[in-house]
Amino acid sequence: MVPPVSPMLAKAARELPEGDGLSYEPKWDGFRCIVFRSGDEVELGSRNERPLTRYFPELVAALRDNLPERCVVDGEIVIAGPAGLDFDALSQRIHPAATRIAQLAEETPASFVAFDLLAIDDDDLRDDPYSVRRHRLRTALARTRPPVHLTPMTGDPEVARDWFARFEGAGLDGVVVKPAGLRYQPGKRVMTKVKHERTADCVVAGFRWHKEGPVVGSLLLGLYDADAVLHHVGVASSFGAARRRELVAELEPYRAGAGAAHPWMPGPNVGSTARVPGAPSRWSGGKDLSWEPLRPELVCEVAYDHLQGDRFRHATTFRRWRPDRDPASCTYDQLDTPVPSELAEVFGAGR
Repeated sequence: MVPPVSPMLAKAARELPEGDGLSYEPKWDGFRCIVFRSGDEVELGSRNERPLTRYFPELVAALRDNLPERCVVDGEIVIAGPAGLDFDALSQRIHPAATRIAQLAEETPASFVAFDLLAIDDDDLRDDPYSVRRHRLRTALARTRPPVHLTPMTGDPEVARDWFARFEGAGLDGVVVKPAGLRYQPGKRVMTKVKHERTADCVVAGFRWHKEGPVVGSLLLGLYDADAVLHHVGVASSFGAARRRELVAELEPYRAGAGAAHPWMPGPNVGSTARVPGAPSRWSGGKDLSWEPLRPELVCEVAYDHLQGDRFRHATTFRRWRPDRDPASCTYDQLDTPVPSELAEVFGAGR
């Protein structure tokens, strides 16, 4: 087996499934990674089958020391910070300069959490059931030491619910469910993921046009902090074609006069610490990230699954307009922020 290999994926579910032969694992919030080791050679492959090896030199050394001499292991690259998993710090590692990568490897070292074994020695395990792969993975990693970890696993749905509730504060964003007989199927959504979902009322302070025409692509969302500074916290973009056309007319009344006094436009209106819509970066892939300002008078309710620091980790889902809400009342205080759980406990549960 040689790189690249596309990882097996999961489909979303609202409720935690129960039944005989189901296994539950915490869902890690990091970079999906398939590790290939052959002797001294270690290669890290991303979810989209691109190499990650050069960005995590400290992990290459750790994996060489901890994994069997010939194996292919599926897992997640994460960075553990003081408040839990730090995806922002992880994102900084994808940098073109080797000197910057080396510096960050020292300042914010990464960890690898293993959760599946695709091959070991001469054995291709992809057609073996998950229960067999898990047993062989646990045996293969019996003597591993940090920063390489074995993900926790349980067959008890009550334990899984406890993880779902307690481990969120450490940065884990749900639970993954695997049938005991599941074969490893690259690129297919055959696992199940149950993620957290909450709602929040946000100010709609701008929008972006859709790439396929003069229709709305996404709404730019804002929340006020304790000093009444409006921060850009994410986007809502899950709209069908007809709804995108309708939004053009719904937003039009709020475009007039929006730019001059807008809190996210350059000038004295922007708070010194305000998070504003970003410019193109190495993550944008050359996409047009220009945006249109709106007077910050509209409020909408959105569903979100995970808060990363002071912004939504993923795109939110639009639920409804909230004409009854005062935009000034859309503050961070309304968000349900879970109490952090020690990552050491999560890592240790894998033993």
